[in-house]
Amino acid sequence: MNSKIDDIAGALRDAAIDGWLFYDFRMSDPLAYRILGIPEKGINSRRWFFFIPAGGEPCAIVSAVEAHRLDALAGARRIVYRSEREMVAALADLLKGHRRIAMNYSPECAIPYVSRVDAGTVELVRSMGVEVVTAADLIQRFEAVLTAAQLAGHRRAAAGLREIVNETFAEISRRVRGHLPCTEFTMQNFVLGRIAAHNLHTDDAPIVATNANAANPHFGPSEEKDTPIRHGDLVLIDLFAKESDADSIYGDLTWMGFVGDRVGDEHARIFHLVAAARDAAVALIQSRVTDGRPVSGAEADRAARAVIEEAGFSDQFVHRTGHSIGREVHGTGCNLDSLETRDYRMLIEHTCFSVEPGIYLPGKFGVRSELDMTIEDGRAEISGGFPQHEIIPILTRHP
Repeated sequence: MNSKIDDIAGALRDAAIDGWLFYDFRMSDPLAYRILGIPEKGINSRRWFFFIPAGGEPCAIVSAVEAHRLDALAGARRIVYRSEREMVAALADLLKGHRRIAMNYSPECAIPYVSRVDAGTVELVRSMGVEVVTAADLIQRFEAVLTAAQLAGHRRAAAGLREIVNETFAEISRRVRGHLPCTEFTMQNFVLGRIAAHNLHTDDAPIVATNANAANPHFGPSEEKDTPIRHGDLVLIDLFAKESDADSIYGDLTWMGFVGDRVGDEHARIFHLVAAARDAAVALIQSRVTDGRPVSGAEADRAARAVIEEAGFSDQFVHRTGHSIGREVHGTGCNLDSLETRDYRMLIEHTCFSVEPGIYLPGKFGVRSELDMTIEDGRAEISGGFPQHEIIPILTRHP
């Protein structure tokens, strides 16, 4: 059996959990495929289980129709079923004598990102006399923990994105000063072109939003619904990309600019609040990590949220403070969240995440400031250079 399964068994023993039961039906749990290293290609039309005990032999339960579905897990015992009755009997026999079993689910769906097993299957397993516990911490350890090479690639991607921010603001200045076409959609395409020029890749287009459009956290420009960028406009750029390797890790930054020589007082005031909230979360994380003390995603979220709430904008901060970053821009590790979900997981070594509070004033404008952080060798560090401390006056900074 491979070393990863041996590592999982050791983690189960450390957590006093008898085993980790993976389950999939028609790709309902992509995490299972990634954690176990199973190819996702091929027909996936029948249910399968894979059980890793804290001690003993792993076992696969597969349908006779797709009996070779888990052959990549060489060395595991295999039980082949034909009927549902045979499948249930095999599962009951497999779990006999075990008391606490981890599955990829979350009680009350507190962390939906890891809740991949349907309620009926959880009920079935519980009916066999075992306690089902969440595998959330295990998922983070065996899916969200990154190698040194991946972390280095993330930092390169973040540095590239930071250069693209400067290039984009310079291009906006050039176009506005030269009375050339400059819109949200054309600048989105400009950012995509610069991402490619930096040998980076993104699965989704970046966000370029002005004024009231920036008050929509997930606004996306289009050719059909495009808005000009003019003198006096506030501009939000949210861009994310990674290197070309399949296992490379995203960078994800959001910066704010103003098309003019001087940023207005209201824009500056809201940005400074957002930056102070961002920095409060960063300071808490760095202090705890340096001292070797745990810090949860929910705690980091509360540190940022408290700053914005105290200023009277609690209803205008509508999303979590940050998210896990991995092979996808939104990863499966701990999120900085006590609002949308209850992420009680701890931020752990060799992981990557964003810190991105925002204040959104519908019909007026929105402000977000996003940076990335990594935890590596007892240090929590910011990726992609220094954080943004003021809205960039684009025409002054890029004459």
